[in-house]
Amino acid sequence: MQPPKAAPDMQSVLDALASLGGKPIETLTPAEARMQPSAADGAKAAMQKKGMSTAPDPAVTTQDLPYGSDPKQFARIYKPANAPAGGKPMPVIVYYHGGGWVIADVDTYDAAPRAMAKALNAIVVSVEYRHAPEFKFPAQHDDAAAAYRWTLQNAANWGGDAARIATVGESAGGNLAVATAIYARDNGLTMPRHIVSVYPIANSNMTLPSRRDSANAKPLNAAMLPWFGYYYQTSKADAQDTRLNLVAANLRGLPPTTIINAQIDPLRSDGETLAAAMRAGGDKVEQKTFPGVTHEFFGMAKVVNGAKQANDLAVARLKTAFEAPAARR
Repeated sequence: MQPPKAAPDMQSVLDALASLGGKPIETLTPAEARMQPSAADGAKAAMQKKGMSTAPDPAVTTQDLPYGSDPKQFARIYKPANAPAGGKPMPVIVYYHGGGWVIADVDTYDAAPRAMAKALNAIVVSVEYRHAPEFKFPAQHDDAAAAYRWTLQNAANWGGDAARIATVGESAGGNLAVATAIYARDNGLTMPRHIVSVYPIANSNMTLPSRRDSANAKPLNAAMLPWFGYYYQTSKADAQDTRLNLVAANLRGLPPTTIINAQIDPLRSDGETLAAAMRAGGDKVEQKTFPGVTHEFFGMAKVVNGAKQANDLAVARLKTAFEAPAARR
């Protein structure tokens, strides 16, 4: 079954990525997979072809700070460069990157947190976490929760307002954005004002419609999903843990949530079924599947129109959440 056709601007990124000569991830070891060109590299190659700069936007500054003792337990703090010292505290976004909990890092996923810091005049805390298979599930979820707790404790030191906080993530990080909100609810922490979950891993059912119709999609295909699972799970039973299989979790009392999906993505049905499960739990959820785009499109707003639309949607919903009066407890 051939996946749906990509929009021309998305296809140009896929072509640029293919030209970088990466090997199929599912045939590699984790160490080899981490050396392969990423979708972000494909987007940069497409930008270069158009004569666009690929340098990071200097309107946002970054600083790396540790939240734990392992070298991987750090966060990159993005701040608007023109934020006045001692100015009004800024909203805070805790952002979790993707990569199936095995590959990629905060460098790979620089575009979205940088763009959000600028568009929302916000502090974005991009969380690095320990990777599998060196550290298996639930290490990544433990790190995500620890980084959220640490952000609440330290946001004021960075000029942030810990009362106006949101969680955002892509792919494996889209899962962490929701799982961490559940953790905050269950542990009496300040709840995120909003969750933005972009093509999350959320449903362990391997017969979902998108697993079939986008089985041969790029840059994520259906064969890569069990490859990631093999490395981050201790046993197959982990797949049913409600931190991974979010559709089976207690989803009641979660913040308003925006779920963004790509049409050409084996994880599309994860987002769609998660939205249904959250609505059944009484949560306010907006789910949108963007046509003609693939997994990893969210960080490509400079070259893919669908990505710009998805970014604009996320920014608009976060802005509304941050501007709303604080909910009474």
